[in-house]
Amino acid sequence: MIAVANRLQHIGEYYFSQKLREIETLRQQGADIINLGIGSPDLPPHPDVIAVLQQESNQPHQHAYQSYKGVAALRTAIAQWYKTTYDVVVNPNTEVLPLIGSKEGIVHVCMTYLNPGDIALVPNPGYPTYGAAVQLAGATVDYYDILTVNDYQPDIHAIEKQFQAHKGKVKICFANTPHMPTGTTLQPAIASALVALCKRYHVLLVHDNPYSCILNNQPTSFLRYDVDKEVVIELNSLSKSHNMAGWRVGMVVAHETHINNILRFKSNMDSGMFLPVQLAAAKALTLDASWQQSLNEVYAKRQQIAIQIFDAMQVQYNKQQVGMFLWGQVPKVYESGYAMSNALLYNKHVFITPGGIFGSNGNNYVRISLCSNETILNQALERIKA
Repeated sequence: MIAVANRLQHIGEYYFSQKLREIETLRQQGADIINLGIGSPDLPPHPDVIAVLQQESNQPHQHAYQSYKGVAALRTAIAQWYKTTYDVVVNPNTEVLPLIGSKEGIVHVCMTYLNPGDIALVPNPGYPTYGAAVQLAGATVDYYDILTVNDYQPDIHAIEKQFQAHKGKVKICFANTPHMPTGTTLQPAIASALVALCKRYHVLLVHDNPYSCILNNQPTSFLRYDVDKEVVIELNSLSKSHNMAGWRVGMVVAHETHINNILRFKSNMDSGMFLPVQLAAAKALTLDASWQQSLNEVYAKRQQIAIQIFDAMQVQYNKQQVGMFLWGQVPKVYESGYAMSNALLYNKHVFITPGGIFGSNGNNYVRISLCSNETILNQALERIKA
């Protein structure tokens, strides 16, 4: 057997990939499993977006390779959306790079900037792909704490001590607001302080921003705190905000130098995005505010049922969460979120995500996705109460 590359030694299969196989096995055995785990929107994109995809796909000249930088229509729509949504001005020609999903952007940034011996700071709890991407690039992960005692706000002084302890080896710091999995929004003063800290220590601040429009009245871009785009590289996505997860449309917004550096790597990894998808994405980004408002009305109703589910399970939670999940601390009768998740799966045939997959600080927590309709959520509630 030929050995795999060293870069995969510490990289396991993604948790949800494994768990979905387990759930499928139970279904094949006759179990009716309600999956409240993954944050993949169950609602369709706006009809106008689908119409553009259909119309453009019927054009014979739309099926060729596309520019690695994306078409001007999409880059312009991204820039306009940033101004409308975040009050941030970006140059569509030089400071925007469309991505085939923002998840790939995490890897692109790490492969572009990290070397063996470099260190990247990653939130704990946080999105597992951050750490995996750092390790794939051959660099080292160091975690910074996101804790209940700090209202899930990063401790700027503690992060500075980590920067100092690593003596100039920290090259990237990942941040995420609204924070997944806790649903917390970063306080503006702390966001500003984090940007200033990264400038002082010459660290790239990679802000992953896919949840800013979900149940959140004040969408925020870290570029508001870094007007010159000196250290902030922001990743964003249409997956959650526009119900386009399977379409794989994301973006990186940053200084021209960073865009060009990332493009050097990305252009060796793909051959551009399908043009009708780009044009449909541009349409999605120009929808009026009523689209997002109607979407959030749906999520707000679902969140209320998720709250009832947590109440039925005696899970402690913060009602002010935003984003498309609900995060809570398991009762002491369970030794961990994993134990509670497995008990619900096998005893109630309801799957919720154990918080430990997001880091050690999530071990005593669980997460419910709001990506199931009210009927399914109510069915889960009745099973749990039974």
